[in-house]
Amino acid sequence: MSVALPALVLVTVAAMWGVSIASAQLSCTDAARAGARAAARGEPLTAVRGRVTAAAPGGATVQVTRDDAVTRVEVIAEVHAPVPTGLPPVVLRAEAVSATEPGAAS
Repeated sequence: MSVALPALVLVTVAAMWGVSIASAQLSCTDAARAGARAAARGEPLTAVRGRVTAAAPGGATVQVTRDDAVTRVEVIAEVHAPVPTGLPPVVLRAEAVSATEPGAAS
């Protein structure tokens, strides 16, 4: 029992961290895709940044660029271990690119 319980706790913490990483990656990807679609339609970049920041995990960095051909949205987030372990955070990155509609405002 003295060996099984700490091992069980370690496996549980590792599983929780894995689930939080997967969830944050999905949030980053969804936020980037939604932002790229909105920016490509011609929505103002400040509104797009606000929308992406609201959909992305807390503390994520959002970069939105648009030119005549493409709109690019990048979301970068860090996921920390659920308990203090001394391990570095996992850095997640998601990017979405879409064609810019003609006449979209910069």
